[in-house]
Amino acid sequence: MSPLTETVLFVFSVVALGYLAGWTGYLKPASGDGISDFAVSVAVPLLLFQTMVKSDFHGVAPWRLWIAYFAAVAITWTVGHLVTTRLFGRDARAGVVGGVSSAFSNTVLLGAPFILGIFGQSGFEVLSLLVSVHLPIMMMASIVLFEMFGRDGETVHPLRVLRSFSRRLFLNPLIIGILLGLAWRTSGVPLPNLATRLVDALAGTAGPVALFAMGLSLRRFGISGNVRPALALSVLKLFLMPALALAFVWLLDLPPLTAKVAVVVAALPSGINSYLIAMQFNTGQALATNQMTIATASAVVTTAFWLSVVVHVYG
Repeated sequence: MSPLTETVLFVFSVVALGYLAGWTGYLKPASGDGISDFAVSVAVPLLLFQTMVKSDFHGVAPWRLWIAYFAAVAITWTVGHLVTTRLFGRDARAGVVGGVSSAFSNTVLLGAPFILGIFGQSGFEVLSLLVSVHLPIMMMASIVLFEMFGRDGETVHPLRVLRSFSRRLFLNPLIIGILLGLAWRTSGVPLPNLATRLVDALAGTAGPVALFAMGLSLRRFGISGNVRPALALSVLKLFLMPALALAFVWLLDLPPLTAKVAVVVAALPSGINSYLIAMQFNTGQALATNQMTIATASAVVTTAFWLSVVVHVYG
């Protein structure tokens, strides 16, 4: 078994263990919430903080990376919206859920440990550059669309959009971890030894804890109808978006490691954010959860496929 194949299987095996723990009742549903909160609010933010403080981002070309990745996001989101509304006859609010489900990669619970395991710290540095703008951009797009389609025809108020966006952004633990890491890096002051040990210890748990929490969340949400549209959106997420990302990173001539990370991140399944947006809209909850479950289960095969493609193309 090749090291890449073994890493893919390891990552999804930890997810499967989390699912099994929830399915058998070994861990209660409330445990999943607590583990997810620890991963998203403590471990992963500290990992991002650590990366911002220690890493050298020279030569990553973030503008080309962002343009390539978010061009793929925009096209896939639009297609997902149209598939949901035109092909399956859902309303515009459900179309937003369909769009975000087909384009919002699970960059934290699944992406962080996956990229670390495949590409190491250098790959995670590239992922961090994506995460630093991924969440704000996707949140802003979701909030704007929510104001457009979720208010029963009311006028969109820019100040209300800005207030909602700012509150969600600057209270998000991931953004706080990134900003604090950048601020500490700019100060030039070395971290005290005790602080370094604490950060390293907690950040080191981010990968397995996040994967296990992902598995528990899948068990909690499950599949509850809307299977055909969920399958269609999963195809968009797992095939259209990484194909578009591969085309754009090739056209923009990104460095090999940056290109590989961008395509693999684009190939990741959707995360819990699509469900949270569906809850906010009070529509499409089953669609979002089904798509997340189906895409994550299928990603065992599809991410390995896209990983082999980018390794073949970029070495």
